[in-house]
Amino acid sequence: MRWNGVSDRRWRRAGGTLLRVVSVWVVSSLTLLALAGILPDFQLQADDGDTVTRTAFTAAWGAGAFGLLSALVWPVLVRALLIVPALVLGALVFFLNGSLLLLALRLIPDGRGDANPETAVVVAAVMSAVASAVSTALAVRDDDAYRRRLSRLADRRRRRSGTPHSPDGGRDGPPGMVFVQLDGVGHDVLERAAADGLMPTVAGLLADEAGHRLTPWTTDWSSQTGASQLALLHGSNFDVPAFRWYEKETGTVMVSSRPASALELQRRAIARTRDGGLLTVDGASRGNLFSGGADQLALVLSMAARLGKGRRSRAGYFAYFSDPANAVRTALSFAAEVGREIGQSVRARVRKESPRVKRGGLYPFIRAFATVVERDVVVAAVIGDMFAGRTAVYADLVAYDEVAHHSGPHSRDAEKVLTRLDRSLGLILKIAEHTPRAYRIVLLSDHGQSPGETFAGRYGLTLKDLVRAGCGLPVPRSAQRTRSASEARDAVRIALHRPVAGDHESEHPKASDPVVLASGNLGLLSFPDMDGRASREELDRRHPALLGTLASHPGIGFLLVRSEEHGSVVLGRGGAEVPVAELTDGEGPLAPFGDGAADAVRRTDGFPHVADVMVNSMYDPGTGRVHAFEEQIGSHGGLGGEQSRPFLLWPRTLTDPLDVLAAQAPHASGPAGPVGAEAVHRVLAHWLRELSGPQVPLSQEGLTGAGPADAPFPGPSGGVSVPARGAAPGPTARPVRAVEPLPAPEGGRAGDAVADADDAVPGTRG
Repeated sequence: MRWNGVSDRRWRRAGGTLLRVVSVWVVSSLTLLALAGILPDFQLQADDGDTVTRTAFTAAWGAGAFGLLSALVWPVLVRALLIVPALVLGALVFFLNGSLLLLALRLIPDGRGDANPETAVVVAAVMSAVASAVSTALAVRDDDAYRRRLSRLADRRRRRSGTPHSPDGGRDGPPGMVFVQLDGVGHDVLERAAADGLMPTVAGLLADEAGHRLTPWTTDWSSQTGASQLALLHGSNFDVPAFRWYEKETGTVMVSSRPASALELQRRAIARTRDGGLLTVDGASRGNLFSGGADQLALVLSMAARLGKGRRSRAGYFAYFSDPANAVRTALSFAAEVGREIGQSVRARVRKESPRVKRGGLYPFIRAFATVVERDVVVAAVIGDMFAGRTAVYADLVAYDEVAHHSGPHSRDAEKVLTRLDRSLGLILKIAEHTPRAYRIVLLSDHGQSPGETFAGRYGLTLKDLVRAGCGLPVPRSAQRTRSASEARDAVRIALHRPVAGDHESEHPKASDPVVLASGNLGLLSFPDMDGRASREELDRRHPALLGTLASHPGIGFLLVRSEEHGSVVLGRGGAEVPVAELTDGEGPLAPFGDGAADAVRRTDGFPHVADVMVNSMYDPGTGRVHAFEEQIGSHGGLGGEQSRPFLLWPRTLTDPLDVLAAQAPHASGPAGPVGAEAVHRVLAHWLRELSGPQVPLSQEGLTGAGPADAPFPGPSGGVSVPARGAAPGPTARPVRAVEPLPAPEGGRAGDAVADADDAVPGTRG
């Protein structure tokens, strides 16, 4: 009886599969017939005409040949074209698809199929879209079939990579966790979007009594992805004062979105914490700046320069674009997004909206890359990870952050992006109902964004111009505006094999010039010709007008500088001067910046690479506005407003973050939520242990893929070793896992923005 039951189910599955194949074939054939009747340069008949039966046979033959070629030849073509830059590959999608259709028409007997190349591109795009829609519609009626297909693909990739299947015991075993980071979405923005119906998926999670709870948390002074995500994934962002900063001992500018810098930051964090990261055990890192210790990687910047099998440049796109339906859908969405951005930019100029920044040049394509290509690839990879049953997945969706920089965090443009992100979240939640392992979904952000006119737009000169004027140096007659610092811009440059520089300064600035860098509304001044951290007294001797010029400027909130007499001090308008040790929230120059500002400044003041002068822009508590030192009307990076207030949306079945921190580190939280990204890391790590037990690797070979179990891990100065994997965990600390040695970063090397996503399952549903 058991055998008969299994056999019956197999026959039903086979019958269902055959029915879907035949249905797609029939609809594709009818589509070919319709297109042949509509398009003048596309025919399926002989010149002297054919019977209806003969024409139908020709259409069926052509549709079948095109379907087989798409299934068999397309993945080979995409893999061969990985040497082509990612954005160029997207542009080639239509050409490749049209070429496959022309080949399919050549295979029709008696040469009855014919089309010119331009028409073939159109017909192929329509055919792929129709086939995808039909397959999706049929899959909606058969969730089990869809789940089995993706599960088989995920298992196949897992076996090929040699990674053992996690011992979850199915949906009755320990749940896995998926962390989805909505880059740049502040707590208040998310709350309003859910309440206003812009994000119905998020609203549903909050409305369900057994669903999720929303908790704000407070960033460090450096409220940007480099600092926050490094701590979230690796437990430490010590000595990360900004998105970019100057290191005097090497004479280089560190930029968080540069692969070599990201790799070095990851190396330093691991050496400090002696822990591989949040995702060291059966984890996957998708679309992030850092790996988190995961073995499964896609679009991970810090690992972009790694070499070896599966780590070729742009390999992260292969699994997604190997499905022609995915390729066509994403290419069409990409083109639509470019058109949408151009239309929105023109409308803003016509309406003379203010504040406004330039959005021409390559920006429409950069925006489309962040909001379409990166989103689609990352979501598909996450779905594949869930069907593979991985223990922990961390993915970053950067779409909102990129659009909000240029349109404003509360603009209609940004709101529409939130709605599209909500649909992606809904897809992930729907998929979680059908995966072989149960999952807990956690949404979070790395920072928010604060609105406001740019510093240059408001005052007619850049921070660099103001610094040079204060130093008595010549200022350009035409003040040059600083360029966008968004992570997506550097990702696109890398994808196009264009060098990534320090945006505002060269890799090795001249020793005689002050180095002026910006991270949103946070500015950093360094003087290469002064050894160590310059003091206030030395700066006053060399440039008597500089500090006074900066501190008294209406667009600047406060300065941080070291004093030989009083230690580090904070300077503000009206001659205000407060030693860092005596800083108090709500008083002095920090009064407008709210709770936690004093501790945030004190912590950064202790960093070895804090700039000679740290400059935070003004902040108006009444309007929430700041002035970015970059060309951004939605910015983050310093103190002031919503940028410092991201969110954590977590299942109610997990321990409250405040309870976690109260037991581990009583001073790591405030009345509203966790304080600092390192505190949030401790919460995420606790949740992983809470669901899956102690994070002890199963085997050395399966988890590293290379390298001995106790191989030394070179830190920033070498000689630092990480204990062998499997070390017994303490009551609250995660166990340490050694990671394979990474290549030393090369100064200024651009690398690639994509690494190793052959394990991602192609195709998303809907």
